Amino acid sequence: MDFALFLLLGCGVGAFGALLGLGGGMILVPLFMLFMYGADGATFSTVQQIVGTSLFVVFANAVSGTWAYVRQKRIFMRAAVPFALATMPGAFLGGYLSEWFSGPAFSLLFGATMASLAVFMAVKSRGKKANASAENFDPATAPVNLPLGIAASFFVGFASSILGIGGGIIHVPMMVFLLGFPPQVAVATSTFVLMVSALVGVASHGWLGHILWLPAIMIGIGATVGAQIGAKIARKARPRALVLGLSAVMILLGLQFIYKGLIAL
Repeated sequence: MDFALFLLLGCGVGAFGALLGLGGGMILVPLFMLFMYGADGATFSTVQQIVGTSLFVVFANAVSGTWAYVRQKRIFMRAAVPFALATMPGAFLGGYLSEWFSGPAFSLLFGATMASLAVFMAVKSRGKKANASAENFDPATAPVNLPLGIAASFFVGFASSILGIGGGIIHVPMMVFLLGFPPQVAVATSTFVLMVSALVGVASHGWLGHILWLPAIMIGIGATVGAQIGAKIARKARPRALVLGLSAVMILLGLQFIYKGLIAL
């Protein structure tokens, strides 16, 4: 794969991630595994290199997306900072206990739960919460249930660490349906949280030598550009369209886990 394809891949991942408040790792990791690993002359020689390089791109994507959303004044900072801090101990605990949450039964249960939640979101996408406008949301005065949000964010960090997925896939619907954030604000706030949590992961993987810097930087540059595009699209998108887009991604992820569980039986 040449530099131009690295940049193009990063641009697509960045746009997708910033649009829905996701990191893009759920796209990069499967692509790396399928096309750049496990053969003579492959770019990656270990799974750790795949994870570390993908996480660097996720961080670059989140930094760019956060900057775009800061300029748009979409990030609910009073909630974003404590939520980001709450994901860290959850992620640490999830990594420590991950060996206890494995096997086909867990994959089937998680996949079914994710798909069911996605269907719930799609059905509720016509409701008031899914269609709340960010234009009427004032971050300075809007109420927020911080104890509930912090507890939920701890769970997000725990689940994302165990499952190896970005926390945005859980964080965004939590903020929309549990805390009542407008979808555009939830996406922007999730991007900030992702930036903070990914920084910790990048530091540890970089220290351990798990990041292949050339592809990481090239794809990261593309992701930085793509995130600006995704943030602009998100600003103009209808709130319900963001909810439905996230629902579609969650269904695909849920089916992937169900398939993983079935073939392991």
